[in-house]
Amino acid sequence: MTESAALVLFSGGQDSTVCLAWALARYERVETIGFDYGQRHRVELEARTKILDRLRQDFSDWAGRLGPDRVLKLPALGEISETALTRDKEIEVSKTGLPSTFVPGRNLLFFTYAAALAWRRGISTLVGGMCETDYSGYPDCRNETLQTLARAISLGIDRPIRIETPLMYIDKAGTWAMTQELGGPALVDLVTEETHTCYVGIRTRRHPWGYGCGHCPACALRAKGWQAWQDNQKPSTT
Repeated sequence: MTESAALVLFSGGQDSTVCLAWALARYERVETIGFDYGQRHRVELEARTKILDRLRQDFSDWAGRLGPDRVLKLPALGEISETALTRDKEIEVSKTGLPSTFVPGRNLLFFTYAAALAWRRGISTLVGGMCETDYSGYPDCRNETLQTLARAISLGIDRPIRIETPLMYIDKAGTWAMTQELGGPALVDLVTEETHTCYVGIRTRRHPWGYGCGHCPACALRAKGWQAWQDNQKPSTT
């Protein structure tokens, strides 16, 4: 078991990119895994490659730590998920109180597959960008869910697995602040220009915080966090 290594669940979005930078600052070897499950915003898969290339080019201290990247195809998840993330459906709050973008079991499956790869690669730490502050209410993003899952996986593979979630208790403004702390203006620029958050998959509209439709819940959270971070950086007039 290699304690100095981590496997990051990397989608190409803002949160997972910041978590990848967080891992690169802490672990000697960092590998990445992504998932193609028929998501509506498939453009995030294209963003992954650009982000990895820029990390290698622009951050020399991290380039040598960044290991193999893999994308697993999980079409069955998209086939059984009648959600706004896997179908051309309106994004709204469902009768259950959850957004129609909620894909049941998604993170549970992602971490289980990641753990199977980590077992083969001799890695005991999985890193994900889930949080339960500025989020859409997904139950599989909660810390209790993920830590319970880590215990179950550890029992199932007879090897300890740790799930790290650096963003769990910070809001989106804090995520932008962490980006600045980890990689300075260069990382803020990378996250702004290259990461993809928009559920609709829009990359033609540029906002101060990046690209997206500007209206879906993911864009709204990202924009709100950006503005709060900007406001926090302004000098006090009192």
